[in-house]
Amino acid sequence: MSSPAAAPQDTGQQRLWSVDEHLADVLAAVRPLEPIELQLLDAQGCVLVEDVTVPVALPPFDNSSMDGYAVRTADVQGASEEFPAVLTVIGDVAAGSGELPAVGPGQAARIMTGAPLPPGAEAVVPVEWTDGGAGAGAATGMTPASAAPEGAGGEVRVHRAAEARAHVRARGSDVQAGDLALAAGTVLGPPQIALLAAIGRGTVRVRPRPRVVVLSTGSELVQPGEALAPGTIYDSNSFALAAAARDAGAIAYRVGAVADDADTLRSTIEDQLIRADLLVTTGGVSVGAYDVVKEALSSVGVDPEAGVDAGRMEFRKLAMQPGKPQGFGTIGPDHTPLLALPGNPVSSYVSFELFVRPAIRALMGLPASEVSRPSVRAVLKADRPLGSPAGRRQFLRGAYDKESGTVSPVGGSGSHLIAALAHADSLMVVPEDVTSVQPGDELEVVLLG
Repeated sequence: MSSPAAAPQDTGQQRLWSVDEHLADVLAAVRPLEPIELQLLDAQGCVLVEDVTVPVALPPFDNSSMDGYAVRTADVQGASEEFPAVLTVIGDVAAGSGELPAVGPGQAARIMTGAPLPPGAEAVVPVEWTDGGAGAGAATGMTPASAAPEGAGGEVRVHRAAEARAHVRARGSDVQAGDLALAAGTVLGPPQIALLAAIGRGTVRVRPRPRVVVLSTGSELVQPGEALAPGTIYDSNSFALAAAARDAGAIAYRVGAVADDADTLRSTIEDQLIRADLLVTTGGVSVGAYDVVKEALSSVGVDPEAGVDAGRMEFRKLAMQPGKPQGFGTIGPDHTPLLALPGNPVSSYVSFELFVRPAIRALMGLPASEVSRPSVRAVLKADRPLGSPAGRRQFLRGAYDKESGTVSPVGGSGSHLIAALAHADSLMVVPEDVTSVQPGDELEVVLLG
């Protein structure tokens, strides 16, 4: 890398905040949501707030891992196809069976996968090791009980010996009563939901998934599927950020585009406060004549006569590229956090990954080590050096190759290049004190997928 550039300084007009300072302020203002009790499927994606212990052993009884016959090992010792062991079938043992037949000397019971091992039995021989009670060669399966109830009686020829406990799942072989099933802080995915159900938990205490409302601003924005008029573009930001919020673990509500009118924007945000744990806006945070987010948010939720404390918004310039203009604060009587992101699509998405995603994960109650995307070190693979502005932390789209430990640039550095973003799986980070990165230099790489 090139020699360090000068550290960022106050501009005389407005201080340039570092990325780390801004993120620290965002996280300091976000508190994990209060825990609630939820049904299992409603708790998917949520974070446990208490340890869950196992009330009963799993499995709760010795059971068969195969469809076959429950036998005593002495009765099948030395059995072969030429000299099979001939046993009397005394009945069926199906999954869910209550009263179980006792297996005595010279006897066997047909048993199904998951069924409890009957008293007296010491092992299970798979049905493929027998003639299935048909008196012929090796069986390929059992005749359904409804089609041939007589199959539960008669004789069966066993062609192979079985050791004690063969094909038997022992009681408590998965977990024992009193074991820790899941620790507080666990994110509940499908396997964890399955375990909770298996040990009999119908509800669980978790921090709920944050409700995130996403809206974009700009009179030039048209919804996909509608016709474009001269000077208009399709609204991609609200779709991108709503999808990103879901990916982070939130419940996302996409409001869509709001025209460049402060009263309309203020009214829309006030309407959304009732269903928001976090609000995200895009556009209108720079210095243009039509950047109305600052104007609109200065009085959201304020009721001077009632003396309502509506929180505080602050708009900053950050020492980063893309994403220099940022807004953050709390609004409304409940002090709902709001992050105001720039409107250029790449600036908006990079800002989401750096600031909004950590805020969502903090609301979920995840530890600080898990709120941001993971990062790795990788070697730049490029055909030319990459430039970076002095005093700014630059985030460039990249394609990361885990096997080779390299990262390659995808597209240019423009903040409007959505196509390049769609083909990137990482962000290459160029520090504030570096103005040029050479092929072969090592970089920090933020992994997006």
